[in-house]
Amino acid sequence: MDDAEQAEVAESDGRTPDGGPGAVEGGRRKVPYWLSQVPYALVLSALAAGIAVVAAAHFKRGPAIIAGALLLAATFRLLLPKDWIGLLAVRRRWVDLLTLVSLAGLLIVLAWVAPQLSA
Repeated sequence: MDDAEQAEVAESDGRTPDGGPGAVEGGRRKVPYWLSQVPYALVLSALAAGIAVVAAAHFKRGPAIIAGALLLAATFRLLLPKDWIGLLAVRRRWVDLLTLVSLAGLLIVLAWVAPQLSA
């Protein structure tokens, strides 16, 4: 097997050409897939908490929590390298950041102007 074939096999199965469990990119080990999904899981947990708060008829706190989750996602997208963000990387970094921060800003405004319903 020549070098090109070994590199192709390494990319397809996530192993190094010598059969070791993990590729080295640029002098550092590649992050395991499950670990790269931790930031995504944290953001989803915060989003679920915000939706639960909205479902409990707290229309000011819920959108604020959801906005916080979106800002957390934007922070992860801004600060973490590409192999650490997992499913938070949808498009180019600047498009993701612009979308997340814009939606968070709109939700903060919504939380500010929404009337609190008395129970």
